[in-house]
Amino acid sequence: MKITFLGTGTSQGIPVIGSNHPVCLSDDPKDKRLRVSVLVCWDQQTYVIDCGPDFRQQLLRNPVNRLDGILFTHEHADHTAGIDDIRPFFFRQGDIPIYAHRRVIASLQKRFDYIFVDGDRYPGAPAVKVNEVKPDEQFFLGDTRVVPIQAYHNRLQVFGYRIKDFVYLTDVKTIEDKEIDKIKGCKVLAVNALREEAHHSHFNLEEALDFIKKVEPERAYLTHISHHMGFHEAVEKKLPPNVHLAYDNLTLDL
Repeated sequence: MKITFLGTGTSQGIPVIGSNHPVCLSDDPKDKRLRVSVLVCWDQQTYVIDCGPDFRQQLLRNPVNRLDGILFTHEHADHTAGIDDIRPFFFRQGDIPIYAHRRVIASLQKRFDYIFVDGDRYPGAPAVKVNEVKPDEQFFLGDTRVVPIQAYHNRLQVFGYRIKDFVYLTDVKTIEDKEIDKIKGCKVLAVNALREEAHHSHFNLEEALDFIKKVEPERAYLTHISHHMGFHEAVEKKLPPNVHLAYDNLTLDL
């Protein structure tokens, strides 16, 4: 399995438009973060988890010829706004499978109604094949089992996903023990850590590190990172040996 972090930034990305914050002015490419998304490939299959407004740019940086589907964590724009950019894949492949909670599907149907229309479709519009993801119901991508993991982004339900020994969680603030049990034993965990200061709907750094200790993955990578976290190089030095800040275009082989 090959895992590529397409984006590791929070909803505004880094640099933030018009910001004079030192991290936003950094020349270190690891301090430049597009909106969160991850590319997961195995056995000639290619999936992404979330497709935000930087989706086109991300797949030009990390080119793939085929997209077998998109798994959505939740409906916020920084995780969904790039869905129109599935068009090149649709033109080559036909309807693109998507996997999401029914609430997220309803949100996408409202915001991108031209993608979901039946019958008289605009000739340039893409189309999708909808697959509802339900809590506590595993599903398969080909022969590979996927375990949805339910968590909460403040009061909003979000899904994380376990694919083989890789677990991806973002926009998490709280998660029940029965869901944590689904994560234990994984080799690689990607989890959100917004900043050091507490936040109402995201893990801060301390909460993310406590969560990693509880789960005990072999390796953990922090994502959905704000410029308020600090410079990548400085923060990386403060982390435990098996924990790292993810950065855009980081590739892992699992």
